[in-house]
Amino acid sequence: MAEVSATMVKELREKTGAGLMDCKKALAESAGDFVKAEEWLRKKGIAKAGSKEGRVAAEGLIGSYIHGGRIGVLVEVNCETDFVARNPDFQDLVKDVAMHIAAANPQYVRREEVATDKLDKEKEIQRELLKQQGKPEAMWDKILVGKVEKYYEQVCLVDQLWVKDDKKKVGEMINERAAKIGEKVAVRRFVRFEVGAGIEKKKDDLAAEVAKTLGQA
Repeated sequence: MAEVSATMVKELREKTGAGLMDCKKALAESAGDFVKAEEWLRKKGIAKAGSKEGRVAAEGLIGSYIHGGRIGVLVEVNCETDFVARNPDFQDLVKDVAMHIAAANPQYVRREEVATDKLDKEKEIQRELLKQQGKPEAMWDKILVGKVEKYYEQVCLVDQLWVKDDKKKVGEMINERAAKIGEKVAVRRFVRFEVGAGIEKKKDDLAAEVAKTLGQA
């Protein structure tokens, strides 16, 4: 039997939803191996695979963040219970997500939301760049895998590097907070406003303006 710490038991419990004693026994029987311990619990019918994934997160909060009066964000983050929605840790998470969206300007929540035509267009652009760079065509498909992954990291919220800690992605940060909170947590949607976005700004031609003024003098 392996020595099992309280921290190990807590972590396994948060991941599987199994009881404390069951988690302790599973870790002891599995020599502290988390993967084997989870399998042990599942075989005993104590835990289900991806236990949080099957739950419905229909409660939560709509958070907001305004930066300098020029950028504004509204974001809906869901959890499973109204009790957790009132939890300060959950409220801090919502605030952090809103602030990240303001700073990083993602276009989608997750990669499944990226339209096929948008992805095809990005691949077309990258192929043209590879052609211009003289890369062998036989290597394009392999290189494109990395390029597409990089594209997701730029436009998808959960794939972006978190602005407060660039060693982890936003999705990883959310999962860590969800484990601490003890419920499934998911960002459902967001909208980001920026003053002047989408408006074609008038470009003044100073030379022409001066000439026009002199001609009228």
